Amino acid sequence: MDPGMRLYQQEIFGPVVTILPFDDEDEAVALANDTTYGLAATAWTENLGRAHRIMRRLQAGSVQVNCQLVFDHDVPFGGYKQSGWGHEFGKEGLEIYLKTKSVWAQL
Repeated sequence: MDPGMRLYQQEIFGPVVTILPFDDEDEAVALANDTTYGLAATAWTENLGRAHRIMRRLQAGSVQVNCQLVFDHDVPFGGYKQSGWGHEFGKEGLEIYLKTKSVWAQL
């Protein structure tokens, strides 16, 4: 697969995995972020320090390390960039349904 291919650039849903060679951590993160979408990302490594560095840099709403499709209703879920329309689940998922109002009264 080539990063210029439509399949690489589009947000696809299905049993698909993209595997590309890279020379270093910076290139791997750049390849992963080179899209207008950012719903989820997965990184596989045995190096905990590398995992933390990569998690911070990936432009995705959900990042899993050494696992995939992890889901919890108590944790907010939503994408970055052109992925998603806000967040679902967790406290953040409820905020779109709420309006803040300050009320002052002296009785």
